Amino acid sequence: QVQLVESGGGSVQAGGSLRLSCAASGSTFSIAAMAWYRQGPGKQRELVAAINSGGRTNYADSVKGRFTISRDNAKNSLYLQMNVLKPEDTAVYYCNGNFIVGGLLRTYWGQGTQVTVSS
Repeated sequence: QVQLVESGGGSVQAGGSLRLSCAASGSTFSIAAMAWYRQGPGKQRELVAAINSGGRTNYADSVKGRFTISRDNAKNSLYLQMNVLKPEDTAVYYCNGNFIVGGLLRTYWGQGTQVTVSS
């Protein structure tokens, strides 16, 4: 089984920064495609940023130039550095990963961490 545990959320004023972390259990982290999603109040869950096993990244247009996704395979950890935060970034942020477990590709989610940006 795989568990994803997020941390680092909180409240910040517009223009501030936060760094989210996601700790993953499981020995196949290094080859897992990982991502951060978010769900704002009254909105659908959306992809924020993704990173594959080779380190290739992609970002939602709304966060390009402000957010940076990274991973440390030695620590089984995923990160999201969020700079120049805006009130519209307020959401619950979820860590997501696609792992090979028992020979099958399975998708896992963390429990989410709240990010609140005030104007």
